Amino acid sequence: MVEPAYDPELAAVLPALKGNVPVGMTADQLERYRALPFPTIEEQIGDRPVTWTDHTIPGYGGAEITVSVIARRDHRGGGPGIYHVHGGGMVMGDRFASVGPLVEWAMKHDAVAVTVEFRRAPEHPDPVPVEDCYAGLEWMAAHADELGFDPGKLVIFGGSGGGGLAAGVTLLARDRGGPALCGQLLQCPMIDDRNDTGSARRYDGVGVWDRTSNLTAWTMVLGDRRGGPDVSPYAAPARATDLGGLPPTFIDVAAAEVFRDEAVAYASAIWAAGGEAELHVWGGAFHGFYDLAPETAVARSCLAARDSWLDRLLAGRE
Repeated sequence: MVEPAYDPELAAVLPALKGNVPVGMTADQLERYRALPFPTIEEQIGDRPVTWTDHTIPGYGGAEITVSVIARRDHRGGGPGIYHVHGGGMVMGDRFASVGPLVEWAMKHDAVAVTVEFRRAPEHPDPVPVEDCYAGLEWMAAHADELGFDPGKLVIFGGSGGGGLAAGVTLLARDRGGPALCGQLLQCPMIDDRNDTGSARRYDGVGVWDRTSNLTAWTMVLGDRRGGPDVSPYAAPARATDLGGLPPTFIDVAAAEVFRDEAVAYASAIWAAGGEAELHVWGGAFHGFYDLAPETAVARSCLAARDSWLDRLLAGRE
């Protein structure tokens, strides 16, 4: 394996990440990766005047799950709603993983954000993760007045495994006549269980999330169905044959990562169906670079593009 040509600033970050990111992850290593520390919700809020509250709601099959609502202390109401699905390959992480953007959007847009504690694989394989996430979206939309956001400005947001689940939830909402989404924001989304693209084959043993880790996670989610003919597009959205009728979509992905080709194909399929999509492929970047190295120049450009898209989307709803 030839080492990818990473951006110099990002390449300098990788040695410190070794052992703390899931490269070459096998099933027996899952608990070790789950146990790695992650910034708490308090640390991500810092001294900003933002609060969070927990709610217990019914998930898939009537089981109880938790969602947390994040909003400014002086929340006035009428702003956007952001529904968040956390990353971690559908097997790791919790609802507070990478909620920094939710805090920023609460401050900037007076947004109300809801982040969902979906049940993870392998303990809860498909369809539990995506159905739990859909249940959380339904709860948020049904409580728009109580939570104080404009239901016409409801956006779904997820990265990595959360990006795949967010895409699946968006398809479910379309097909079930569920909550109306004004946009879906997918960062480095994990959407194809088949792992047969060029990038899915190339990036193994390098970067942050590689082919081996991807195969491990998808097997935990789908079991023996992984890669076979009986996989739902709600579980693996790249399987969808019809991407018409979706809300405006933002997709970004790193050029040197497993998910590159499936993300590009998904955006292309939205365009082919007559939909609206904005796609960014960040040269020299590895998976999750915007979270792991936010001060680098390429990450700053990525975050600025993401926030610009959201600004324009919401402005169009005024």
